[in-house]
Amino acid sequence: MDAQLVAFTGVAAGMVAMPGADFTVVVRNALASRRDGVACAVGVAGGLLVHTALAVAGLAAVLVAVPALFRAIQLLGGAYILFLGYRALRSALRPAPPRKEGPEPEGVTAGGTGRSLRQGFLTNALNPKAPVLFLSLLPQFVPADQQPLPRTLLLATIVVVLALLWFPAVALLVDGLGGWLRRPGAARAVDAVSGIALVVLGVALLAGTVTAAA
Repeated sequence: MDAQLVAFTGVAAGMVAMPGADFTVVVRNALASRRDGVACAVGVAGGLLVHTALAVAGLAAVLVAVPALFRAIQLLGGAYILFLGYRALRSALRPAPPRKEGPEPEGVTAGGTGRSLRQGFLTNALNPKAPVLFLSLLPQFVPADQQPLPRTLLLATIVVVLALLWFPAVALLVDGLGGWLRRPGAARAVDAVSGIALVVLGVALLAGTVTAAA
């Protein structure tokens, strides 16, 4: 058994499952509908595919070598996450619609699979720290007696597969609890919590950029 491969899989699983902006946007989209949640999850995996491809190609080193480019992407990513947080908070503060006869209204409005896919992709892809993290992490699990390219491709594939397993599972779990979570009061609470989390993440990313530039 390849002990290094097993160790990397454990480390990668922890990184993928760690709550953050990706987790938050998947939950919000899954509350809109199962299809939106899964689409957002696939978008997140697509963003990870970009990062791992950059790391394998060595292009992520450019972000380290050119600080101005790194800060520009960091600003863009922080602004986008902040925008998503603003939208979630606006949704939480929006007055509840008048109650109508018939099925219980959903508290979160579906935005369409295309928009959900795009949100998931951009939320992950615009995080400039991810390719740098992969660039520093992947070489640690490449044995000296193996060719670096095939090994790093295998490691990158493991990360993407884990994301394709984890985030759709989160979306399906949230959808399964949708009967309770989609009640207007619960949905507004989820919007408020996720909005605050996204705003905090966006502000932290922007603050880090300003501090680094000072």
